[in-house]
Amino acid sequence: MLTADEQELIAIATELISRRGDGVDHTVAAAARDASGTIHTGVNLHHFTGGPCAEVVVMAVAVSTSNERLTTIVAIGDRGRGVVPPCGRCRQIMADYFPEVKVIVPGGHAVPVTELLPFTFFWPARQEP
Repeated sequence: MLTADEQELIAIATELISRRGDGVDHTVAAAARDASGTIHTGVNLHHFTGGPCAEVVVMAVAVSTSNERLTTIVAIGDRGRGVVPPCGRCRQIMADYFPEVKVIVPGGHAVPVTELLPFTFFWPARQEP
């Protein structure tokens, strides 16, 4: 069961993709809440070079505008796809930068990112000494 805060993130990302999605270059929106309660948003940047996913964009926005850790993140697909799970690269980046973040996944629940990456490899440069 999702909390009101988690449902709010879904609503915000859904509104963003419905407003900014174009079915070509911007097909996923993400929203994340940090420990202070601030909500950060972003959309993917599809590009033939493999542009960043919406989750990577929103993590970069959060890091550049806040010193707080992210607590929850969700991605919403365009054209009514709803909640979409993060790709492997996004899961790894989340685990390295925000190892305690909860990810809202299809099916209506939020799980720690480490549950989405069994036997997680943690980037040594991102770990506390």
